[in-house]
Amino acid sequence: MKKLFAAFVIAALPALALGAASNYPLDKVEIDLRDKAALQDGARTFANYCMGCHAAQYQRYERVADDLGIPHEIMLENLVFTGVNIGDHMKIGMTPADAKKWFGAAPPDLTLVARVRGNDWLYTYLRTFYDDPARPMGANNKVFPNVGMPNVLVSLQGKQYLGCKQVQVVEDGKKQFDPLTGTPITHEACDQLVVEPNSGKLTAEEFDEKIKNLVTFLAYSANPVKLESQRIGTYVLLYLAFFFVFAYLLKREYWKDVH
Repeated sequence: MKKLFAAFVIAALPALALGAASNYPLDKVEIDLRDKAALQDGARTFANYCMGCHAAQYQRYERVADDLGIPHEIMLENLVFTGVNIGDHMKIGMTPADAKKWFGAAPPDLTLVARVRGNDWLYTYLRTFYDDPARPMGANNKVFPNVGMPNVLVSLQGKQYLGCKQVQVVEDGKKQFDPLTGTPITHEACDQLVVEPNSGKLTAEEFDEKIKNLVTFLAYSANPVKLESQRIGTYVLLYLAFFFVFAYLLKREYWKDVH
């Protein structure tokens, strides 16, 4: 029992560390694991921008290609850069020793990151990097202060920095509006995230959609059988409901003479 409890505590440590990282409010994101286009775009973003340092070693290229409707030859040509076979795990060429020497610690595997962090956390985290010359990698993050990684998506989002802008007044969790005109009540707030205009390849809306697709892929990777499990679960519940009717009728037939 003690060993089981210790194992649970160790497994929960990432989540506990996550909760203590920051009180920055998380943005909600609605993902659809049935959206193959979003999953494919997320897989492309993951392969091109994340897999330089982060592996997904509990996932296989072949499984991803089949689940996402990507032909194997296209998968190998566009999403596999290490010369491995389609049936291999999604590992990276960088060794843990080199990673520790270059970054101070080996970048974590991202196969299950959506389960540990949560979709909202990932969506907010990936959109809140900002320039910080004081950090070794030149970037910091609102959700994960003093993060030890660079902003690899800066070419897409553009240069983001801390600045001042007008924000809507919020009291007791409610946005405030002028009672006469109905317009939002705003004030100038500094220490806000501001993107330098025309410094990235994507508009703000396009970048948010790109990150949403990436989070969709990470959510799929963390539980590739979720949709299948839900489908089977629906059939099981229907079967139990159908069986209950006959079980009740049989019970009533057996007990009708007892009273």
